Amino acid sequence: MGTTGVAIVGCGNIAQRYAADLASYPEIELRGVQDVDPARAGTLAAAHGVRAYATMDELLADPGVDIVVNLTAHKAHYEVIRRALEAGRHVHSEKPLALRYEEAAELVTLAGERGLRLGGAPATFLGESQQTALKLLREEAIGRVRLVYAEVNWGRIEVWHPEPVGFYEVGALFDVGVYPLTIATAALGPARRVTAFASTLHPQRTRLDGLPFTLTTPDYVVANIEFEGGVLLRLTCDFYVDQRNTHQKGMEFHGDGGSLLLRGWHDFDAPLEIAAFREEPRPVKPLREPYAGVEWGRAVRDLAAAIRERRPHRATGQQAAHVVEILCAARASYEKGGTVELVSSFEPPAPMSWAE
Repeated sequence: MGTTGVAIVGCGNIAQRYAADLASYPEIELRGVQDVDPARAGTLAAAHGVRAYATMDELLADPGVDIVVNLTAHKAHYEVIRRALEAGRHVHSEKPLALRYEEAAELVTLAGERGLRLGGAPATFLGESQQTALKLLREEAIGRVRLVYAEVNWGRIEVWHPEPVGFYEVGALFDVGVYPLTIATAALGPARRVTAFASTLHPQRTRLDGLPFTLTTPDYVVANIEFEGGVLLRLTCDFYVDQRNTHQKGMEFHGDGGSLLLRGWHDFDAPLEIAAFREEPRPVKPLREPYAGVEWGRAVRDLAAAIRERRPHRATGQQAAHVVEILCAARASYEKGGTVELVSSFEPPAPMSWAE
């Protein structure tokens, strides 16, 4: 079947990890990279011996590119995805798919009309610990699930990232709230209504270079999300508390027969525990030896394989768009008050072959 040609748009910090993964897969050819900063693209291209495209038009003119991997800034996602789809390329995009649900839905429709695949991050639900948890939930290992807690304490971006302002403009909800929401929707299916509250805990921040800036988007959000079937999810996310300073981390699924504790929604090797009702949790061994940390290219690899095998890929644009609708509903709720009803749906992803 040959190899699948892949090109990266956006060469920031995360691009290095994506590129390393993609270059390691024998069935994928990393053909090149592109960025609005030519020097940044040149550095990443040189590291992997690939082409640095001068423009996105030049990238899209390369007939060997089958999949565009969009790793640009949040606000550029919609435009980059749209241009790639209109050029006849399959797309996998970093999160969120778009910043407005209407734009996310438009991208899903466009991909369908063009007969193209659209995939979206985050895909940490494909990790070994997460897939093990999803299998246990499918098998009702803790009985009927009624309540889920998701904690996203992502710390203060300005203490480690040289350009933190863009993250704060988007906010913790849209930047990292997407991770547990994607796992929750993979487990529970579509959500149906959202009620949220938000506040700004620490409005005055200082960059690594000493320049001060003021937050314009809440750095703390709590959302109550109701799923089809009545399961309730309480999501808490912030850009204030560091994970190392709290016991509140990961996800907890609570059912009639007990609880399933996924201690991390990010790393593929996150500790996983199970407990019968009123008993102490015990460790659960993953279904296979877990990848240490996050294999960033796993969803792109699955997308390429799905195209070759003519099967659905797992990290779909439909699910990513539904998560965007949840995010937008939460924002609408905390800005205007009240409960917001959701309208979109999606087909939950199939488990990995080793997790069936």
